[in-house]
Amino acid sequence: MTKERERTRSLVEMALLTAIILILFVTPLGYIPLFFMNATTIHIPVIVAGIVLGWKKGAFCGFVFGLTSFLNASFKSASVTAFLFTPLKPYGNFWSLVIAFVPRILIGVVAYFAYKALFKAIGKKSLSMFFAGVAGSMTNTILVMGMAYIFFAKPYAAATNIAVDGVLKAVCGIMVVNGIPEAIIAGLIASAVCTALMSAFRNRFN
Repeated sequence: MTKERERTRSLVEMALLTAIILILFVTPLGYIPLFFMNATTIHIPVIVAGIVLGWKKGAFCGFVFGLTSFLNASFKSASVTAFLFTPLKPYGNFWSLVIAFVPRILIGVVAYFAYKALFKAIGKKSLSMFFAGVAGSMTNTILVMGMAYIFFAKPYAAATNIAVDGVLKAVCGIMVVNGIPEAIIAGLIASAVCTALMSAFRNRFN
C-alpha cells in the first residue's frame, strides 16, 4: 500500500471514530445524567481506537472525548459537579481542565498497552481486548474521581451536600457503583467491536 493510500485510510479511520464520539456527545447516549455524575459510554470509541489503531490515535480520540467533557460540563450539563470538568462553572479552575482532558487521553493509551501486554502473555485476542477495555475505562474513572478528591474535596462536599470527611467514601463509592459496571460494559463492547474490525481487516492486523 502506498504512503498516500495509508495516509488517506488513517484520516478516514480517525474521522469515523471522531464522528462517533461527536454523535454520542450530541445525543443522550454519550452522557447519561445522574444527580452526582454523568455515566459515560463515550469512552468506548476511544478504547477501540487505542486497541485497533494504536496509542497515538487512541490518545487523539481521548483528546476529542476530553473536549466533549469540557463542552458538556460548560454548556449542557445540569450536574452539580460539572465544575470538575470546566473552569467556567463556580468552583472550577485550572485543575478542571486537567480532569477533563488527561484521564480521557490516557484511556486509549492504557487500552493499547494493556492489550499488547495481555495478548503477549495469554495469546487470546478477545480476552485481551476485554481486559484492555476494562483497564482503559477504569483508568478514566480512577483518575477522574481521584483528582476530584485531591483537588476539589471541599467544593465537591458543598455541591453534593455531604461532609468534607465523607468525600473520599463518596468518590470510592462512585468508582465501585459506576466505574465497575461501566468498565465491564466497555470491555464487552470493545472486545466485540475490535474483534469484528480485526476480522474484517485480517490482512492488516496479521
